[in-house]
Amino acid sequence: MDTGASVPVGRSLVFDSGIGGMGVVQALRDLLPAMPIDYLADTALFPYGEQPDDLLTSRIVSLLVAACAQLQPDVLVIACNTASTIALPALREHLNIPVVGCVPPIRWAGRASKSRVIGLLSTSATARRPYILQLHRDFAPDCRLITHGARRLADLAERTFLGEVIADNDVQHELDCLFRQPHGDEIDTVGLGCTHYTFLMNAFERLSPEGVIWLDPAPAVARQVRTVLQEAPGLSGTCCPGRLLITRAPDEATRLQTAAERLGFSQWEIFEAPAPHRVEA
Repeated sequence: MDTGASVPVGRSLVFDSGIGGMGVVQALRDLLPAMPIDYLADTALFPYGEQPDDLLTSRIVSLLVAACAQLQPDVLVIACNTASTIALPALREHLNIPVVGCVPPIRWAGRASKSRVIGLLSTSATARRPYILQLHRDFAPDCRLITHGARRLADLAERTFLGEVIADNDVQHELDCLFRQPHGDEIDTVGLGCTHYTFLMNAFERLSPEGVIWLDPAPAVARQVRTVLQEAPGLSGTCCPGRLLITRAPDEATRLQTAAERLGFSQWEIFEAPAPHRVEA
């Protein structure tokens, strides 16, 4: 097993609008068990898919500039497809540390598919962005891409992470919206276009048509973080325990605490959101 022992101990900050990035945290724990991880969830504005892009970009930059100043990470991981597709350039302009994003695995799906019909299950915000079309043109132009922007799956995933049992019918409805589109019965590979969906992977595999391959980008994000740390000229070496920061007190505080402890966070704290940066278009 690859423990990441050859990688110097750095510190990472993982960011998402909610708990979806916890799937990336788990992948990082598996690959780099010695690395301290801080986590920031912008729960006050969850879900991001319902917000305009300019507001989101300003909000994300403001939050993460402040969080990086406080936590001093060696690498920032944007474990959110929506945030990655709209804010990565602005973040890299404002920060002097590496920023690793998370984008829908369309290239990977194109490489894996034999039928040349691939699916993408994402939030509605990600599904409608031109970025998806560009990924398709650049990396899987010989494949037919069928997308479904699900409105409820992120909420279902959050509830699953907190330990709630989700009815199969709720998940099946969203899968039907993907596989019942024209040519949907030809899909043999589906990429997860939202990090939250990691927590529903067992249901996806169980309820989808037989033989469909599901692709979760979280392990690939973890490998990219390892590469960044291997190439980093100097690491902080700080080994204090990672912190779980949220921007709004949770409705299910006890269940959040229990779920977070499974991933090595002893408690959650409120992170006060600063005033938004003005980000030029």
